[in-house]
Amino acid sequence: MSAYMDEEDVGDEEERVPQQVAELARASAPTNMKGIRACKRCGILKTLDQFIDDGCENCPFLDMADNPDRCNLCTTAFFEGQVAVMDPRESWTAKWLRVDAYLPGVYAISVTGTMDKEIEEELESRGCRYRCRPAGS
Repeated sequence: MSAYMDEEDVGDEEERVPQQVAELARASAPTNMKGIRACKRCGILKTLDQFIDDGCENCPFLDMADNPDRCNLCTTAFFEGQVAVMDPRESWTAKWLRVDAYLPGVYAISVTGTMDKEIEEELESRGCRYRCRPAGS
C-alpha cells in the first residue's frame, strides 16, 4: 500500500496527499460535549446523532447508520476518560487502548457495557469479532 493516496481518493486532482493526512481528514470527533456515547466495540466517541448519521467508521458491520435502535444497542453513555488519537499507528496511547488499527478520532479510555447476546451471535455468524478490547478495558 502506498504512503500516498491516489488523486481520486483525496478528491484533489492537483496534489497527492500522504495517507496519514487523508485519514486524519476523515477523523471523527464529537460535535457536542453533551450526549456523547461510545461504541461498545471500539470505544470511539461521538454524539448519538453522529452515530445515527454515519455509523461507526471502525465497525461498519454493526450497521448503525440510519438505525437509531441499533445505535442505542451498540453504543453506551457509560465510559471513562477520553483521548484524542491523531496517528493511531504511531501513538503509544492508541497501542495501549488497542485502537492502533483504527481511524484517528476521540476514544474512551474504558467502556462499560456489553453487546446484546443477539448482536454477538449475529456478528459471530458473520465472522466479525464483536469485542476488540478485553473485558474491563
